Amino acid sequence: MKQILHIISSPKKETSISRILGRKVIQNFKNQDSENVIIEHDLTKIDIPHLTDEHISVFFTPPEQRTETQHAEISISDKLIGDILKSDILVVEAPMYNWNIPSTLKAYFDQITRAGLTFKYEYKDDSLLPTGLLTGKQAYIVTSSGGVYSEGKLKDYDFTTNYLKFFLEVLGIEVIDIFRAEGQAIYGRDEALKKGLDSIIMNS
Repeated sequence: MKQILHIISSPKKETSISRILGRKVIQNFKNQDSENVIIEHDLTKIDIPHLTDEHISVFFTPPEQRTETQHAEISISDKLIGDILKSDILVVEAPMYNWNIPSTLKAYFDQITRAGLTFKYEYKDDSLLPTGLLTGKQAYIVTSSGGVYSEGKLKDYDFTTNYLKFFLEVLGIEVIDIFRAEGQAIYGRDEALKKGLDSIIMNS
């Protein structure tokens, strides 16, 4: 039995292709083991604040020195991080919006990126990057786009999955696969969706 954290960021509802792909990935996990626990964070339904000066100040204040107001200020961040720490696998849905991830997902990432909890300022060997603390966890990325960004002329402009993979791996999470429904503006919505669904092959 595993706990799977399902993160949804598309502002669209039933018509969202990334949501449809994400549901198939989650269904695969359910089929693998009916006892797998699914925790869903639909970022369109959760009020995740953008970072403020107060948030950043509290992040770097030792817990024993925080006031009740400060504890309340970061209660959402604490809850989100707690759910990640308890999870074995993350399924992150991130449709491409204006060549990047939705702003709700960026706000979520800002709230879970905290020194001493999800990473630490320790530089191994000749690395210039901090050390991730979320080791032993895996992630699957689900994305959709109008153009084709996995190959060809637009590959260098794939700021969505490249950023996601980099971000998750910096925190110590292993990215297992990326599932794409791309080329909607080229092949049409239905064909892009079919290709995306057909690409979802996961090992037990």
